[in-house]
Amino acid sequence: MPWMTKLLLQLQAAAADRRHGLGLSLGFGPGRGRRHPQTPRHAPAAGRFSPATACLTLCLLAVAAAATTLAVALHRQSPDPAAVAGPAASPRGFSVVINTWRRHALLRRSVAHYAACAGVEAVHVVWSEPRPPPETLRRGVLVNGTRRGTVRFEINEADSLNNRFRPIRSLGTDAVFSVDDDLIVPCSTLRFAFDVWQSAPSAMVGFVPRMHWLADPRGSTKEYRYGSWWSVWWTGTYSMVLSKASFFHRQYLDLYTNNMLPSIRKYVDENRNCEDIAMSFLVANHSGAPPIWVQGRIFEIGSTGISSLKGHSLQRSRCLNTFAAMYGHMPLVATTVKAVDSRRSWFW
Repeated sequence: MPWMTKLLLQLQAAAADRRHGLGLSLGFGPGRGRRHPQTPRHAPAAGRFSPATACLTLCLLAVAAAATTLAVALHRQSPDPAAVAGPAASPRGFSVVINTWRRHALLRRSVAHYAACAGVEAVHVVWSEPRPPPETLRRGVLVNGTRRGTVRFEINEADSLNNRFRPIRSLGTDAVFSVDDDLIVPCSTLRFAFDVWQSAPSAMVGFVPRMHWLADPRGSTKEYRYGSWWSVWWTGTYSMVLSKASFFHRQYLDLYTNNMLPSIRKYVDENRNCEDIAMSFLVANHSGAPPIWVQGRIFEIGSTGISSLKGHSLQRSRCLNTFAAMYGHMPLVATTVKAVDSRRSWFW
């Protein structure tokens, strides 16, 4: 962008000339470099920098800053040759793991959407229903997923929420995007979240933040409470991003299934809840770092889930306290950091 660079340099030079008493010129007409009579050395400050001069200088600096921002934004939007679809892009892609349960129409829509997103190497469907997927569903999903990437069904014999975190032998990428079958993340937003994850691959990076806090910070016993979205909105603080829409490293699948305390997986099976909190505990305990919340619109295409049921927050609070007791400490790390794509937001 030579013209943008030239304009920026001219604006900065003009501002400097104005500060040193030189005539304003951007190279568009005569008079460039013409010097005005200098202000006497001992003149008062008001004589050296009049309000008009100060105003003009600030305007020039504002224009220069805007030009710089525009130049950076245009540069960031230019395509990266290494990210173009093809064999060379494979190491930089990610796998989508969709957890589903008896919502075949939603599954078809989700697979069709994610299989079409740039950067997706494969879509894995975690199947825990008692019967194998119907042939009509297999054909429909595979047809929808042939535009980009490969679609595979991961069949589980038992119905367990822990199945969504079972290791996948055919997984070909380090990055895993875990998502429910009723959540749609736009492809551009998904790609930005993947870029964020690449900068912190040991952390969980996602779109649904949640919080924990001490019920009585001054008390002798540590009892924790689960904070929903409104707690995050009110305090600007979070300590978890839910696995219903988040990136994490493939190593955490193995750690969850083979290294995490079996009592935690047993608790998840018995209570049919909190597998996402268990994964947040695991990642925080392993990395010692907070998660990263990515600002972005996501769309729920299904009906409300268990989070809308009465007593949900109380049950989640029990999970926090039970897991903390099993670990012997609270591994979750709170943070106020939020990743925002400045190319798509005026306020960031």
